[in-house]
Amino acid sequence: MNLFQTELRQRLDDLREQNLFRELRRVDSAQGTRIQIGGKTLLNFSSNDYLGLANHPAPKAAAIHAIEKFGAGAGASRLVCGSLAPFHELEEALAQFKKTEAALTFSSGYATALGTICALAGKGDIIILDKLVHASIVDAAKLSGAKLRIFAHNDLNDLENKLRWANANKSAIGQRPSAILIITESIFSMDGDAAPLRETVELKNKFGAWLMADEAHATGIFGQTGRGLADELGVSDQIEIQMGTLGKAFGASGGYICGSRTLIDFLVNRARSFIFSTAPIPASAAAATAGVQIAQSNEGETRRKILRERINQLQSAIGNRQSAIPSAIVPLILGDENKALSAATKLREQNIFVPAIRYPTVARGAARLRITLTAAHSADDVSTLVDALKKIGNRQSAIGN
Repeated sequence: MNLFQTELRQRLDDLREQNLFRELRRVDSAQGTRIQIGGKTLLNFSSNDYLGLANHPAPKAAAIHAIEKFGAGAGASRLVCGSLAPFHELEEALAQFKKTEAALTFSSGYATALGTICALAGKGDIIILDKLVHASIVDAAKLSGAKLRIFAHNDLNDLENKLRWANANKSAIGQRPSAILIITESIFSMDGDAAPLRETVELKNKFGAWLMADEAHATGIFGQTGRGLADELGVSDQIEIQMGTLGKAFGASGGYICGSRTLIDFLVNRARSFIFSTAPIPASAAAATAGVQIAQSNEGETRRKILRERINQLQSAIGNRQSAIPSAIVPLILGDENKALSAATKLREQNIFVPAIRYPTVARGAARLRITLTAAHSADDVSTLVDALKKIGNRQSAIGN
């Protein structure tokens, strides 16, 4: 065995010793409330398919039609010859949905964060992040070359202190002053709690900063016709950069930015993850457009109502209310990585799939079961989960965390 293989095996062994080793599980079914893993049918509480659209007939039909008309692949980046009609139709639908001038789609949420943040901020600029933002945002902020500051999670006093520091440390970058970019999520992906967006907007305005809000886990669920938490709180028009995903409530894949026409034109010219990537498959764009349309329809409102009922049912049963704004993400924090793995294994033995979330996805000592609910879950599904949690004793250990 050469030194390269030896070194990698040692690193993997270190992960195993810390209960941090991960491996892929093959899923032999479509996404839904039941999935096939290892020959077993499991009740699925791990998916971010919040409105239950990933296997919905309309997005599937739209994807099939797009393949028949536009083929399997885009053939090139969008600035060459890959800007096929389904991408433009999707971006028009997103802009209309979010009530912005324009939108731009990317191949993934990670690519969205990377391209957008690195385009907007660089050496001499200042980025201020909530401590619990998604890893893609953290990575993008680090790679941007901007000065980086982290404020304590949802702590407005700490954010204001960081903004005062930023104003005191601004400098000229050529012909322009350095920018201050605040980035937060509206609903946080691992804790399911909500950001204080109204107050964050007030601070942004007070200090002349820009605000980027990732609505990945809020779009489709909150706000009028599912526009997101910023819309529900009445501040969407004051957020310069609205980020989201196509792979959660819309049931497809990819990410997007909604904002002014100037912002989108700038990203088309400066976002490297957009410029230097072959365009996504047109079928995915067509499926996402169908998902956006469903989210705004009467069916979408019905699905949101069902989802809210399931959220209230579960949170009432386990006494776990992380936020005044209940989300579809319900974490049961166990602390120790081995405890989280053991709990997930015991649930699988009862044919229920809930993932154990460990470092580095969450902080050390904050390992958890991350339950996600969808509109496709029935009341009986949630009752089955609650009964299983009681059997393994996690109900008591989770309350109050």
